[in-house]
Formats: sequence, structure tokens, C-alpha cells
Amino acid sequence: MRAAGLLALALAIAATAPAGTAEKRSGYHDLGPQTRAMQDDDDANPAFLWVARGEALWRDRPARADGSGPAARSCQDCHGDAAAAMRGVAARQPAWDEAAGRLMNLEQRIDRCREERQGAPPLPAEGDDRLALAALVGLQSRGLPMAASGEGPAAPAAQLGRRLFHTRFGQFDLACAQCHHGAAGQRLAGSPIPQGHANGYPIYRLEWQGMGSFARRLRNCMTGIRAEPFPAGSDEALALELHLALRAAGLPVETPAVRP
Repeated sequence: MRAAGLLALALAIAATAPAGTAEKRSGYHDLGPQTRAMQDDDDANPAFLWVARGEALWRDRPARADGSGPAARSCQDCHGDAAAAMRGVAARQPAWDEAAGRLMNLEQRIDRCREERQGAPPLPAEGDDRLALAALVGLQSRGLPMAASGEGPAAPAAQLGRRLFHTRFGQFDLACAQCHHGAAGQRLAGSPIPQGHANGYPIYRLEWQGMGSFARRLRNCMTGIRAEPFPAGSDEALALELHLALRAAGLPVETPAVRP
């Protein structure tokens, strides 16, 4: 977003304080017809290049971190067919992990499985391999309702995420809620402001000409309002991801989604 446009939006929000849109609405419905058609057609959706890569990685045995050769087992050796084994997994993320004693998102779970079960090194955070495996797993929940839980041990993170969503940040003094709730449905530089539901990650963004994680999109938003981004994987980033997943509850998973 351009600085002048964001500043104008901030002033407009402060002056009018609109009530926001009551109906929960996926960003898919704010897409132009060509972009919507791209997401709908698996043969035209560029994110399926990453899905295909994820399918190959699912079957492969990665090299061990100690250099002793390939892992003894692939993802498929442990879990079987991804379509059956991973059905519904992404719809529940991020989630509290009892073994780790902390909230974890899908990408972190993939890395932990690689390190603990395969002896392989973690994948680069925005690397194609990590995004490919996350896209493959996410695809298996496509069409299922978002169903993350903010109960039990995840409750403090859910509360933190909600607080962060309503906290003003950066030089423009804007909160997530001001744009994606209060101003949702308005237009900025000719483009509609979405409600900001995180129901399609990892996504293919036309602006990026590539795939990206929720952490990358959050970083984009925060730098756009001239704020210091939360470190990827931090308690704050995960809490905000959980809040957005809870906020999108009931919306269908669209992974891998396409956005402008």
C-alpha cells in the first residue's frame, strides 16, 4: 500500500469510525473475475506448481542433517497417502502441541517432524520446499470449515492474538481491526479492503509472483503501516495467526488460495 493512501485511510477511519461488515466474508469474494477463475481452476492456479513439488517431497527421503545419508523414512512411509492422512489437519492450525508445550503452526509441525522423525534439517522459512509441503497438506483440507481451537492451554495465546488485532502499531497508528473490520468493504486505491481472513495459506499472490506464508503476509501488513514486524514464529506472530484462524471459523479452507 502507498504511504499516502494508508495515511488517508487512517484519517478516514478516525473521522468516520464505521461499524464494519457484520457478515463473515472470505477475501475470495473480493477478487476480480479473472483472479477468482485462476483460483477455481487447479490447472490455471499457479500454486499447484508448489503442490506438485510437495507431492514429490512427500515421497522422498531427505538427506540427514549429519550427512550420513538419506532419512530412513519419507513422509509417505510414516503417514501414507497425504489425501487420507492429512484430511482436516490444516483446518485446525495453529494448535497447541502437548509434546512441545507450546502453540505451533503447520510449517513448524512439518519442520519438527523432519528433525525428530527423519533427522533432517529444518527447511528455510519462505523456501519453496517448506511452502510446497504446507500447500500439499493444506490442500487436503480444502472445502472444510476452519476449526482452530482457542480453548484450554491455547487460551492465553488466543487472548493475546485478539489484543494484538485491536492494538495500534507503527507510524500510521493503525490496528488490524481498523482496516479489516472497521474499514472492510471500503476501497483503497481502487481495491477493496478485505476482512483479512487467513483461510487460504500458504497463498499465491500476484504481487509476489510466488507463494508465501501467513508470516510473510503479516510482515507485509506491518511494514506497510511503518511498524516493526513480529519475528516469524514468535509468540506474538503465532497468537495473531491463531486469532485470525478463530475469527475465520466456519469459512472454508481455500488452500492454496490466490490473492492480488
